[in-house]
Amino acid sequence: MKYDHILIRYGEIALKGKNRSEFERKLQKNIKAVIKPFPNCKVRRTFGRMFIELNDEPHEPIIDRVKDVFGVQSLSLALKVENEIEQIQEGALWALQASGADAKTFKVNARRAYKPFPINSQELNPLIGGHILKNLNHLSVDVHHPDVEVKVEVREGATYISCGTIAGAGGLPVGTSGKVMLMLSGGIDSPVAGYLAMKRGAALEAIHFHSPPYTNERAKQKVEDLTKILATFGGTIRLHVVPFTNLQKHIHEKVPSNFEMTIMRRMMYRISEAIATKEQALAIVNGESLGQVASQTLESMHTINEVTTLPILRPLITMDKVEVIDIAHKIGTYETSILPFEDCCTIFLPPDSKTKPKREHANKFEQYVDYDSYIDEAVAGTEVIEISANQTVDKSFEELF
Repeated sequence: MKYDHILIRYGEIALKGKNRSEFERKLQKNIKAVIKPFPNCKVRRTFGRMFIELNDEPHEPIIDRVKDVFGVQSLSLALKVENEIEQIQEGALWALQASGADAKTFKVNARRAYKPFPINSQELNPLIGGHILKNLNHLSVDVHHPDVEVKVEVREGATYISCGTIAGAGGLPVGTSGKVMLMLSGGIDSPVAGYLAMKRGAALEAIHFHSPPYTNERAKQKVEDLTKILATFGGTIRLHVVPFTNLQKHIHEKVPSNFEMTIMRRMMYRISEAIATKEQALAIVNGESLGQVASQTLESMHTINEVTTLPILRPLITMDKVEVIDIAHKIGTYETSILPFEDCCTIFLPPDSKTKPKREHANKFEQYVDYDSYIDEAVAGTEVIEISANQTVDKSFEELF
């Protein structure tokens, strides 16, 4: 005997109604995408479960990829046997021995999803447990805190047996909640915001404001690398790199320094909305956290929001920096985010930014800015880079430091 399947359990998807099959199809598609390097694997779904047939492919790297797919609640390496009680008993005995655990206690957790099977769940537990006790007399049953739990699922066509459960990413399959445009700066916060938006099922495109020669190619490469990391959670991501230098210099020349940041953020929203509309994205996502900096006070958000009708999603709005950093570590973006390359928000940074800017003042100062032509120029000059999950992060710039 050998483990020949990976059993995948859903989380929230199980609560869906008539559109449940649509969520399941999307999850199946996303799983197929991440295991593409293993061509012998087959992904099959049944009601409430999905199975990967390994067909002699190595299970460790496949589990590593699948556990990070949003929509997967948990997964287990599983043995498939026929729906015969003798085979189920032998399979359970083998799985417990193969678990490698130095176990002294165990329990059997049997579930008869296929109702025509003649033995119900409560009857299966003692039949399987008794067979294990007869063959492994050093073990005893502990139904509350067992060293090993043998899970048995009787389904139409086959029974699947597993010992051990690996936690998945949870959330909803990427692509089931529409498309959003992430404002990706290159700092710690915005990649985390993108990750959390994807966790709620949003398909992601990213937009980055690039201001050469004040920001250099290393800063741009850093953002590409962050996008590659995010792509491992949600497939291919298109990165829009907006040339922002001319508009930023114009703002610097025309607007009082204490309103410079407010006007610059309003221009960023206008450009983001233009590109989001073009790409059929339905919302803008950013990494703002309430009160973190001058542009993230409620008054600033109120004034900056005025220029767009798109919903602005702020997944980090109630988090403090420690919470955000914890997530950045967990998803693998932190080390790249702290590389010391300036982004456009850190150049021309005035020391006296308004923390409570009013809309009427912002509108007054924008009269000095010929922003329509500059916005058209920036949108027209935007470079689009397609970044897939299978690309590796470029470490060459990091090695220079």
